[in-house]
Amino acid sequence: MIAAASRWIDRNILELARDFQLSYLPPLMVYMAAGISGLTGIVGTFFVKEYLGLSAAFLAALGFWAGIPWALKMPFGHLVDLLWRWKSLLVYFGAAVIAASLLLMVGLIGHREAMVAVLPAEVWYVLSVLLSPIGYVIQDTVADAMTVEAVPRVDERGVPIDEARLKLMHTTMQTLGRVAIISGGILVALINLYLFNGVESMPKEKVAAIYEQVYLMALVIPAVSVLGVITASVLRVRTRRRLLSQGMTSEQVASLTDRAAEPTKPNWWILGGSLLFVLFTLTVGVADFAYSEEIVFAGSMAIVALLMVRLTRELAPDARHVLVGTALVVFVFRAVPGPGEGATWWMIDQLKFDQQFLSVLSLIGSALTLAGMFLFRRFMAERSIAYVVGFLTVAAFFLGLPIVSMYYGLHEWTAAVTGGVVDARFIALVNTALESPLGQISMIPMLAWIANSAPANLKATYFAVMASFTNLALSLGQLGTKYLNELFVVTREVRDPVTNAIQTPDDYSQLGILLIVQALLGLALPFAAILFARYSRYRSA
Repeated sequence: MIAAASRWIDRNILELARDFQLSYLPPLMVYMAAGISGLTGIVGTFFVKEYLGLSAAFLAALGFWAGIPWALKMPFGHLVDLLWRWKSLLVYFGAAVIAASLLLMVGLIGHREAMVAVLPAEVWYVLSVLLSPIGYVIQDTVADAMTVEAVPRVDERGVPIDEARLKLMHTTMQTLGRVAIISGGILVALINLYLFNGVESMPKEKVAAIYEQVYLMALVIPAVSVLGVITASVLRVRTRRRLLSQGMTSEQVASLTDRAAEPTKPNWWILGGSLLFVLFTLTVGVADFAYSEEIVFAGSMAIVALLMVRLTRELAPDARHVLVGTALVVFVFRAVPGPGEGATWWMIDQLKFDQQFLSVLSLIGSALTLAGMFLFRRFMAERSIAYVVGFLTVAAFFLGLPIVSMYYGLHEWTAAVTGGVVDARFIALVNTALESPLGQISMIPMLAWIANSAPANLKATYFAVMASFTNLALSLGQLGTKYLNELFVVTREVRDPVTNAIQTPDDYSQLGILLIVQALLGLALPFAAILFARYSRYRSA
């Protein structure tokens, strides 16, 4: 028993630590910056609930528009391939955009009157929400490309590494990338837990001051990502000097450390189609057409699908079918609609979950998700993506049942039976502990497959193609969330900031059926995609 446990720890945890290389550090720093971005998540939720009169359906629609930049990972990825030697400049630009988004929120919270004198508070908030993903998508695209560059093709003596070893190193790199993101989440959960200690007894003004402090602290996010690309430059120089000291010529060093000599030619289908995509999205969005989100999604999907068809012509037929099948399964899995902000408002208002308790849930979730990365490492490497998605779908359905049950009074019954021990918070803690290890693992096998199988001179483009396609799934999920919240209306209490008069009363009467419908969709849709991939030529990886 002890020997088996020791072998498992060695294979799933210690082996990952042994496989770490210093060259992995730069992209991991950019990924960690993305994880730290969750620092403002809880603050954002409470700020919207307490200070802005935005509906759950509007917030879901805003989430759709905020997801559109992620569909642009395809042209950004191709741009990284074209500007490979200068890709660090894109990280600097992304950092500047992220900083601008955060500073808007600092101004809105700390200097509200001055900001509102120029534009309504809701407009500033929407602008900040729309700016933020632009910066993150640029940085994430570069980080994906950096993961390929971080895996060395030669060992310290300059001897080429064999293919089997390279495949394992790519899987390790992608796993560590998710670990870095989750580690950033653990860090911010600890910070939130400290800042919101005793929040239930704080006056509203002090709570608002903490909100402003959190957004100021979040300015470390762009700083960490910039430090990552600086570290990459330092390590690159260090490697070149080591190989030169071994007697190699500059040309030999370049052939061993630089990307394949074949230059990347501009793909005008990608660049032109992407320009069309941007113009189309801006036109529909600014014109404020009826069904503008649906029009943008349909147009975006058509353009991205066309670009995928053009790009995958370079793959062999079998590899093309695997790519399409994999993308389809992951797309549907990520397109499942969520319950929306109404569920969170209900937990805050009815279950009395405050900022500190949500920070505790975040900490437990991030820590156990990190544990799940090690727990399921071999599971991810040895199973198909369809199997992984099916497993996650069933697990998510059953682990979502306690939240649905609490709406109908499960926590009241359990608290009465157990003398108050198993109350709403206890159930939420246990549910989070069980559900969290399953997070973040569905994307790793796909990313590892791309890193190992995509053409050498188009790695960033292929990462971005899959990201654009699957991120459109998140946009579709946001549309589904909006539809659910329009069909089953959930409102929280909204008061006038001046008179304190109730403008909108809270009404959670339709939340229960919303949660049930959402859970059933989450079970049915992914399995439909898995069955299609299984019984068609488009099998998954």
